Amino acid sequence: MRVMVLVKATEDSEKGTLPSHELLEAMGKFNEELASAGILRAADGLKPSSAGKRIAFDGAGRAVSDGPFAQTSELVAGFWIWEVEDLDEAVAWAKRCPNPMPGPSELEIRPLYEMADFE
Repeated sequence: MRVMVLVKATEDSEKGTLPSHELLEAMGKFNEELASAGILRAADGLKPSSAGKRIAFDGAGRAVSDGPFAQTSELVAGFWIWEVEDLDEAVAWAKRCPNPMPGPSELEIRPLYEMADFE
């Protein structure tokens, strides 16, 4: 099963505060472990929402909004795509992850739809 592991944004990530050298090294090591285990499919960090845009759809209408966006706790600062056996395996790997932010932070794991889900 494929899952997306979302690194939730924090006030620091929304300010554009870059990770420390130590955190970058720790995350690099963790990503190497994921890759060696054959789990890692993709990973990246996102710039703050102030660098982004949102497109709202209403029927045929489209409205574009510039960031930053409110509700920091609902924003995403980065992600991984993992190929795992099940959610339990994803949780086990996520618990091994270094804290991705300088203070309190949160990961969210969401299964991706597979073709079998539509059959």
